[in-house]
Amino acid sequence: MTFDALEALYREVDAASASVAAHHAARLQCQRGCHDCCVDGLTVFALEAEHLVARHPAVFASEPGPAGGCALLDTEGACRVYADRPYVCRTQGLPLRWEDDGAEYRDICPLNEPGPELVELPTAQCFTLGPFEGRLAELQRQHGDGRMDRVPLRDLFRGSKPWP
Repeated sequence: MTFDALEALYREVDAASASVAAHHAARLQCQRGCHDCCVDGLTVFALEAEHLVARHPAVFASEPGPAGGCALLDTEGACRVYADRPYVCRTQGLPLRWEDDGAEYRDICPLNEPGPELVELPTAQCFTLGPFEGRLAELQRQHGDGRMDRVPLRDLFRGSKPWP
């Protein structure tokens, strides 16, 4: 199985989020060990789950991080799979915007709140949610023969494969 399309999508997400992060560098507090957004209960598509397990078998043969925090965190709060982290983790902390039922919403990590009000930011200074998620969902559809299974990150440990 190849993960080339998923990795290409991740590179595009990283490029787009790097542009937003560079613009907001003075306000972003995100750094190694900052993990307030790394909570328990996160799920990923089965495609991403398989990618993580294939890239980091030793991590998933070990114990997950303590309950309450993301299962992928080490004892110092650093991500053990950072280079291959799933999509949901790649934009955390940034000013985010999305649309739902014709309304626009914006959010940012509370640690990064000091700075210009989110409603005042031009669209280009926010990471827009939606387009990348759609492409990721399409990759999952193709990979999973139409199935849209999501897998809790904690379930990836100790060789368990709860997805088809």
